[in-house]
Amino acid sequence: MSGGKETARDRGVLREQRRRALQQANQVRSERARLKKDLATGKVGLTEVLARPPACVRTARVSDLLVVLPKIGSVKAGRILTRCGIADSKTLAGLTDRQRAELANLFRR
Repeated sequence: MSGGKETARDRGVLREQRRRALQQANQVRSERARLKKDLATGKVGLTEVLARPPACVRTARVSDLLVVLPKIGSVKAGRILTRCGIADSKTLAGLTDRQRAELANLFRR
């Protein structure tokens, strides 16, 4: 965008960037929904996700992942987070090694 004037070429570039960003966001949402479904059905365990979090859930809140698990609602998820010293707004990527290990220990069978 040269000199404050937006050219048709600049708008085209911005439109393309926006389109790619939306496409990427939709892909992440789809992958995250698939993983949540797998967690809910028991096809994938939370300890597996904690050990090697896929890119699609690194920005997901830990509480959102907990509530999709069978027999865990928002109240129980809140208690688990408190017990592990994890803030309600904490994302999976933001967990410390200690928090990750403590949470994984609670869900080991």
